[in-house]
Formats: sequence, structure tokens, C-alpha cells
Amino acid sequence: MSKPLFVISAPFDTYSGYGARSRDVIKSIIKSDKYEVKLLSQKWGATPWNFVQDHFDKWGFLTEHLLNPEEKNRQPDVWMQITVPNEFQPIGKFNIGMTAGMETTLVDASWVEGINRMDLNFVSSEHAKNSFLESQYQKQEQGKIVGVVSVQKPIEVIFEGADLDVYFQDNKPCLIDFNIPEQFAYLFVGHWMQGDIGEDRKNVGLLIKAFLETFKNTKNAPALILKTSGAGASAVDREQILNRYYQIRKTVKGTLPNVYILHGEFTDEEMNSLYNHSKVKAMVSLTKGEGFGRPLLEFSLSKKPIIVSGWSGHLDFLKPEFTVFVGGELKNVHPSAVVPNMILPESQWFNPNHGDVGGKLKDVWKNYKQYVDLGKRQAHYSKTNFSWEKMHELLSFRLDKHLPKFAQQVNLKLPDLGVKTNKLELPKLK
Repeated sequence: MSKPLFVISAPFDTYSGYGARSRDVIKSIIKSDKYEVKLLSQKWGATPWNFVQDHFDKWGFLTEHLLNPEEKNRQPDVWMQITVPNEFQPIGKFNIGMTAGMETTLVDASWVEGINRMDLNFVSSEHAKNSFLESQYQKQEQGKIVGVVSVQKPIEVIFEGADLDVYFQDNKPCLIDFNIPEQFAYLFVGHWMQGDIGEDRKNVGLLIKAFLETFKNTKNAPALILKTSGAGASAVDREQILNRYYQIRKTVKGTLPNVYILHGEFTDEEMNSLYNHSKVKAMVSLTKGEGFGRPLLEFSLSKKPIIVSGWSGHLDFLKPEFTVFVGGELKNVHPSAVVPNMILPESQWFNPNHGDVGGKLKDVWKNYKQYVDLGKRQAHYSKTNFSWEKMHELLSFRLDKHLPKFAQQVNLKLPDLGVKTNKLELPKLK
């Protein structure tokens, strides 16, 4: 009996967050062994390609599932796209859209329309789901209102599980060759995207300024490590990051603490080693919004405390009793951070309270031992509830729940008419 054809279009061969998400989902669906899985590789912005070849020992099995050209005319039983929703297209008998969703309070109308083109949709967090459900737009034709554009198709949450074979408390020598004089360093991980200081989505500019202001003229001050980049890992991108940093540094007067910038592509194992570096004591993120917040989950498994904005997708897995949440309020997206048809000017995201940022940074530094237990308890919670294995179980359950029963081709075994059979003898009648 043949299995239903399950075709997945995704940026699984790219160095990106969506690439990591795609590989995890594809691995899960293949592992379920219920479908004939075929893959279409897609680009993701300007991010680099060839992730699978570069990590062939672990991910080379994906090449065995590439869709052949002669198979493209065969309609999939299940079609899945892992991308932004305005690109969703129904091609299969049953169509699934998967997206990280939105970091703000609203999504563009084209995203809602994309969701409605699919039979089922998966997002990464409750925050992302709510952003879709709360987005409604008037539909106009020839200047007249003819209806409302709102979500009409099912949306389910499938969280992004951490690979416990990679991310865990690691006491091995650090794979990242750096040695800083400070004994205490905060770590930030994330892209430095467009936007003025205090307005870019990851809020890297504000984090730098707040850190410098908080610890200027401080004896034996802690350090801040930024694992960041812009559009890619090029030398040009590195120079742009450095220029943005020095522009901020010039605005703060006094004897300033050190900020170290790590730029370039790291393997998962190198990232885990960075998380577990003996001088990295806590992670800090003043993010304005997360569809999920994958680095925060992965770092939590190092059993160290986390200081983070108290809003958006990461609240699904970071428990308030184990996490140092920074207070603040929702404000409209600044014009410098607007992205057409994506980050909308009328939408809102988190604006951290500047005074609370400095207070939390200082308190964790001064009273670190009080926060160590919180990190350990969060690590246990993350490991127990948000592993890749738990994600696999949830995804399998959702697919079993929603997918219809497809007609399957069955091999029939007919009798061989060329074989002689025993002659049937009838009784003689008198």
C-alpha cells in the first residue's frame, strides 16, 4: 500500500531561523513514517545557502527526499509551505501553511488572505496566533465596502522545540576561541535589523546604550557580548555593525564598560558552547517582539538566568517565576522600522521601561547567586516541555487530527490463469 504524497516547500537549505524551523519540521514528518515525503528547496531573503551540504553528516538524509522533476506534475495529497503567509498557495488536495507569524500586534491583510487560502495553518506561539485572529480589514470593491477580511481557516500552535542532543549544560572546553578579562558577561543573540536607536525589532541599539549608561564609571564592570549581524556574515556587514556600535558609544560619556561583538555563522555546537562559556552569566534581550524566540529557549538549557522583555512569543516557554522580565508598554512601530506589507505602522510592539532595564541589569550582576536557582528551574521546565521530541509529538497529533483519509493505491494479487487447476469430477448419475 502506497503512502500519501506529502510535499514540503521550505528554506531548509538556508542559514536562517526559518531554515532551522524547516529542518526540524521536515525531520519530524519523515520520522512519523506515514507519508511519502518530498522536498522543494526555497530561498530565504539574502541568507546563505548550502546548509545541508555543510552539515551533511547530520542533515544529508534530506537530499534523499528531493522532489524529482518528473514528479512535479503529480498533485500532492498534502502540500505544506513554510514561509510568510502572503506566499501561501494551495497546490495539494490538502494544504498546510506554516509560519513564525508576526512580532507585532497586527498582520498585513495579505497575510490574512494567505492564511485563508490554506486548509490548516501552524504558527510558533500563542502571541503569533492572536496577531492573526485580531487582524481584520474592510474589503472594498470600486470604493464600496463589500465585506471584512479576517481569519476563516484553522490556526494551531506548534512550538519550536530545542534539540537536547545539542543544547544542554556543557562543562566541556569552549569551542569559541576568545578570552576576555571580565569575569561576568551578559550575552545577546540576534540580528541587528533596521530602525533608529531603540526602534529596531531586537532593540540592539537600546541594549547597547542602556548597558553603557548603567555601568559607566563602574569599577570591575561586567561586559556585554553581542552575537549579531545584519543581513549576512560578510565583511561589509561586519563593518556596518561596528559603525552602528561606535555611533552609539560616542553618545555616552565617562569610563565605559567593554562590549564585544561576535560576527559570522556559528554551528549549533558552537552556539551551545558560547551559551555555556564560564564568563557568560546571563542572557539579555530587550526585544520588541518575537514570533517565538528560539535563542532564548536554547540558552535556557544552560541553566543560567535570562533578562528579557515581558511580552510576545517567548512567554509561551519562559515562566514568569523563573525569568527576569523587563516591564514596559506597547507603542506603535516607529517609521524607521516599518517594512511594507509586513511590519505595519499602525501595529504595536513592546517598548521597555528604560529605568527598569538598568535596574534589572544591575541587580542580576550584584546579586547573581539569587538568580542562579531561577535559571536551573527554567532549564528543567524547558527540557521537560519544549524539546524537539515534544514538538514532534504535538505535530504528529495535529496532523492526525486534521488530515483527511486519502484513497490509497492497493496492490491486488490475482490468480494466475495460466496455471492448471485440479479437474473437478462430478458423481455419476444412474
